[in-house]
Amino acid sequence: MNKPLVAALASLAITGIGAAPAVAVPQTAKAAAVTVNFAGTVSLSNCSGSVIRFPNSADSDPALVLTNGHCLETGFPEPGEVITGQSSSRTFGLLNSSGTRVATLRANQVVYSTMTDTDITIYRTTTTYAAIKSSYGISPLTVSASHPVAGTAIKVVSGYWKTIYSCNIDGFVYRLKEGDWTWKDSVRYTSACNTIGGTSGSPVIDTTTGQVVAVNNTGNEDGERCTVDNPCEVDESGNVTVRQGINYAEETYIIPACFTTGNVLSLSASGCTLPKP
Repeated sequence: MNKPLVAALASLAITGIGAAPAVAVPQTAKAAAVTVNFAGTVSLSNCSGSVIRFPNSADSDPALVLTNGHCLETGFPEPGEVITGQSSSRTFGLLNSSGTRVATLRANQVVYSTMTDTDITIYRTTTTYAAIKSSYGISPLTVSASHPVAGTAIKVVSGYWKTIYSCNIDGFVYRLKEGDWTWKDSVRYTSACNTIGGTSGSPVIDTTTGQVVAVNNTGNEDGERCTVDNPCEVDESGNVTVRQGINYAEETYIIPACFTTGNVLSLSASGCTLPKP
C-alpha cells in the first residue's frame, strides 16, 4: 500500500504541475484538459483525501470525505470486513487551489470503510457543501459514475504532500493482491505517477472531465510477489505479474449508486455493488 505516513516512515528503518494554455480547437478534436489543483482535497494525519459529492448530491447535503480503507483511524479493516456507521471525530485539513490549508473539517461518522474488493473509507462531516462554499469558496470534487478508460490522462492529487502526480491510466487489473487483501478491477498507472507513503487516499482525477475516477492506494516497492507493499497482478487464469515501481488505484464509479437522497448510504439500492457487511 502507499502506506499511511507513520507506517511509511517506520518502514524506512527496516527496508530502507501546470496546465497548458487553452486554445481554440475543432469540435472533432479531443477536449482540452481542465485545470486540476488542490481545491477540495484534504490532508489527514497520515494520508490524503478529498471532499466528494455524487452526481445526485445536493448543496445542502452533509459533505463527505473520501480516502483509503487502510487510512481508517481504527486500523486496517480485515479481509471480508465492512464497517458502516462507526462514530468518528477525525479531522481533515481543507486545502484551497494553491494547497494552503484554509479550514479544519471534522467527521462525525465513518459512513463506509472496507479493504475488500476495493480500498475506501468515506466519512460524513459536520458541515455541508453549501457552508464550505460560502465560507471558503471551495467546491467538492464530483465522483464519476462511469468506468474509467484506459489511456486517460489523470492527476493524482496528494493533500498530505501537496504534490500533484501526472500520468495516464495504463490499464486495469483483474485482481490486485497484496498480503491478505484482494482488490478487483484496479487501475494501473503509467510509470510517471511514482506515488509514495502519505499519498494514500489521494483522488485520481480525469483531466478532461475534472471528476474523480479512482482513489490512489498502493504500489509495488521492492519487486516482491503479493506481499504487503508489493502488490501483484492476477489475471482471470491465475497468472501472476509483478511490476516493481508501478502504482495503482481503486475505481470509484461504483460508489454513487450506493448513496441516495441526502448522501445517505444504501447498500441495498439498485445497482449498488459495494461489499456488504
